[in-house]
Amino acid sequence: MTVAIASAVSAGPMTAGERQRLVAHLEMTEAWLQSEVSGLSDAQLKFQMTPQSWSVEEVVMHLAIAEPQYWNDFKTSLAKPANPEFKPQSTDAGMLWYGIDRTQRTTTGDARVPRGQFPTMQASLASFKKLRVEMMKTAKETQEDLRGRQYLSASQDLYQWFLMISTHSQRHILQIREVKAHKNFPKK
Repeated sequence: MTVAIASAVSAGPMTAGERQRLVAHLEMTEAWLQSEVSGLSDAQLKFQMTPQSWSVEEVVMHLAIAEPQYWNDFKTSLAKPANPEFKPQSTDAGMLWYGIDRTQRTTTGDARVPRGQFPTMQASLASFKKLRVEMMKTAKETQEDLRGRQYLSASQDLYQWFLMISTHSQRHILQIREVKAHKNFPKK
């Protein structure tokens, strides 16, 4: 009987605190990205620290490519019924740390590599921001049980995956800052 009550208590819509943290993180990463790329020249947008590294323009393009894929995965998982027995192995803190920790670098999947899918950085940014409107609406309004739904077959629940979409952007905003801090980054 106690287990059933505990499961029922943990199921349901996001708590006010969860919703507030998610919305704040989404707002922060969108504004921060806009701030980091605002006023950059074409030379600054296209500068690469090494021939293998991404430029600021390519980082923004990656975000415009990756976020829709991550969002579609979210919606696919949301369409499945909630499972109150699901217990994520990941933590919210782990999702947040992913956005901060640039010591663990990985290579993205081929489908998310920037290859000129957008004509300009401004087009990439506009696409990113357009999707953020939909994500923000969901973050503010959904009454779905995100904690009781597993993200695809991974160890995260859907709340954590939603948070990861935003921390993924944060991670790449830090990458943009690394590019801009490079000694050879163009002054203009």
